[in-house]
Amino acid sequence: MKRILAAAALLPMLALGACGDTWGDRALTGGGIGAGAGLLGGLLFGSPLTGAIVGGAVGAGVGAATTRDQVNMGRPVWQ
Repeated sequence: MKRILAAAALLPMLALGACGDTWGDRALTGGGIGAGAGLLGGLLFGSPLTGAIVGGAVGAGVGAATTRDQVNMGRPVWQ
């Protein structure tokens, strides 16, 4: 039951994440989205912390390696 509640609490956070225009914005938001997705995946396999760390690292790497023209999810929520 705790896993379901944790997953349900994280879904709105993932929906609010968006890629930014700058390299740093993209790495930060990619890391946040990846950490959230990794946490959810980790909950399913019994290791949420490891999932969040791996997902965050992969997400930040993808966010930093892509440009606005390659992946554009709109304006960040803080702008």
